[in-house]
Amino acid sequence: MNDDTIRLATIGRIIRRRWRLLAATALVGALVGYGASLLFPARYTTSASVLLPGAWEERELLTQEEIATSSVVVDQAAGTLHWSDVSKSELRDSVTAKTADGNIIKISGTADTPERAQQLSDAVAQQFVAFAARVVDDNTDPEAAAQREALQQTVTQTSRRITQLADAADPGKTVEGVQARTELEKLRTTLQEAITKLDQSDPAANKANMVVMGPAARPTGEAPPTRTQLIAAGALLFFLLGVVGHLTAARMSRRLRTQSEIAAALGTSLLGTVDVAGDGSARPRARGAGAGIRRLLGADVRWDLPVPQAYADEAGRQIRFQRVCSRLRDRLPSPRRLLVVVPEGDESALRAAAELVAEAGSDPALRVVEVPVTRPLVPDGGGESGALVVLSAGSRTAAELSGIAEACADARHEIVGVVLAGVVRALPARSAGRPHDTATPVFAVGHDAKGSSR
Repeated sequence: MNDDTIRLATIGRIIRRRWRLLAATALVGALVGYGASLLFPARYTTSASVLLPGAWEERELLTQEEIATSSVVVDQAAGTLHWSDVSKSELRDSVTAKTADGNIIKISGTADTPERAQQLSDAVAQQFVAFAARVVDDNTDPEAAAQREALQQTVTQTSRRITQLADAADPGKTVEGVQARTELEKLRTTLQEAITKLDQSDPAANKANMVVMGPAARPTGEAPPTRTQLIAAGALLFFLLGVVGHLTAARMSRRLRTQSEIAAALGTSLLGTVDVAGDGSARPRARGAGAGIRRLLGADVRWDLPVPQAYADEAGRQIRFQRVCSRLRDRLPSPRRLLVVVPEGDESALRAAAELVAEAGSDPALRVVEVPVTRPLVPDGGGESGALVVLSAGSRTAAELSGIAEACADARHEIVGVVLAGVVRALPARSAGRPHDTATPVFAVGHDAKGSSR
């Protein structure tokens, strides 16, 4: 691959051609996730809600969150729970608090059983309310409390005096007496409403009246991440790592793809490109100890090759082979004998070489040999006039091609050219009853060096 943008079609090609390897990778990830679930026991979480009446600012609510999870509150809750197998520091890590709408603080507790999670949430909520009440009581100003008590006594005395004045007034015989009694009752009502609003506006009194809104619900399921989630996450993570690994390996690949680079690495010129029919998923013959495993996982299939394009007709494909044979006759002296070198494992190139031999016949006489790329060894000359290298684009690196060129030189074979083999998709066969479409007539290409029509 080059530095072009990675497209969805590329990822789809990876999944389509390497699905067995990716499935095995995902299976390994699922096993890793299952192992992780054994290391982390099941946990359960539930929440208890505490209502904060009155007007609260945002920063005050944040402060209450910190107080609810403070060591003072949690340690007091631990003292009421008497859990000998859980330390106070572990309990602090198991308690969280979060502000919800409507001045409600949700205190969440996490434990290894649903019962313990419920007990922990309830205990922390109760200790939080008790601690907040103690803080308000400790911060109450004694002088202000005395003033409020004196004010309450004055209001009580004033109310009694109003009652006395109302009784002493004319009991309704005159209009003036009725009006006086009405005004006194209004004054009493106004005074009582003022005292009520004064009590309601006291922030200390309001903020001391926190209420636990019922016990926490017992959890019915595990807290995330559950075992199923860990297994699914492991499978997905390893699957994505497999895809990314393929893309990274393709980006870092040094295999030559362009015609000029391949010809320069072999120290020769390009004689042409030929096509062989296939679907692009041809498997090389299994070799080596791990070849069976690679074949089972589909790792021996090249995924980075483009999807083969359908060719127009068989005649157009044969013309390419004829042109290569014609160029060979022009370059080689008589008798024309040539060694065709194919890198080992390149199935497309091997099929192209076989078709090239069939097309050439005995002029030139071609002999095909497969050469390993790790330690290339070309057989000594047996009357051949040189060597022709046939390979697929993007299959070998510059170092591997240089090794093949050196092996040819060591066997005293001059490389007369290189032929690149590509894969095309065959057209579907026509049905017997379907009439043939109008085909474009194929004209004669010309005459070869001997004058025979090709």
